[in-house]
Amino acid sequence: MTRDRWPDLEQTLPRHAAPVILVDNGSADGTPELVRRHFPHVDVIELGTNRGSVARNVGVERATTPYVAFADDDSWWAPGCLEQAVAILDRHPRLAVLAARILVGPDEREDPVCALMADSPLAREPDLPGPSVLGFLACGAAVRRDAYLDAGGFDDVVFFMGEEERLALDLAAMGWGLAYDADVVAHHHPSPARQPEAQRARAARNRLLTTVMRRPWPVVAREVVHDLGAGRAGRLAVRQALPALPRALRRRRRLPAHVEAARRSLD
Repeated sequence: MTRDRWPDLEQTLPRHAAPVILVDNGSADGTPELVRRHFPHVDVIELGTNRGSVARNVGVERATTPYVAFADDDSWWAPGCLEQAVAILDRHPRLAVLAARILVGPDEREDPVCALMADSPLAREPDLPGPSVLGFLACGAAVRRDAYLDAGGFDDVVFFMGEEERLALDLAAMGWGLAYDADVVAHHHPSPARQPEAQRARAARNRLLTTVMRRPWPVVAREVVHDLGAGRAGRLAVRQALPALPRALRRRRRLPAHVEAARRSLD
């Protein structure tokens, strides 16, 4: 999915070896036309408005393959890793999400999330290819299409940033596995953050809304208290969460006890 990021796409689209579906979230910089002109093999879907991470659902629905590898407009998969991901998903039929090792920026430093996934405290399950996880980064994840769609994909409550957690929890609740494999690699060259405080607030807002949708009320209360005491960004997160609270409450569904216990072990 993309929005007003043609300069990034111009660099990353040539790096994709597999068929590409690009979903445009209402770009105003002419991205759809530019992609069609310079990369006619790319299947472009124009949404006409910014639907956030829900745009990925549209792309997955358009796909006809059993697996889909996500990429942001500033990321791509290392050569040979998509074939490797297919082989892993073929060998592990309960695996719904394969989380890759993500190398960030020109200096190829490992994303800190990868170390957390590699050292996951969750029990390693024998029918999965690596450490079990309850979260992932979408720009470096390959998913089983049917499982993704059955779990509802990403939702418009969270919208964007941290949207992976609710989906991960729901997949686990349905009995699917999620695992990290450091041998599968994606590259991510993000643009410099221009508003770090706003991004922190957005991440905290979305974490809080996910907690409302799936976690016990004492955990929700603890999250609110933490955010209110976390400075301006935390207070902004709580304030920004309020307009979306009715929708989050309508979608509230408690996790099975074993999934909640696994999620609690990560707190």
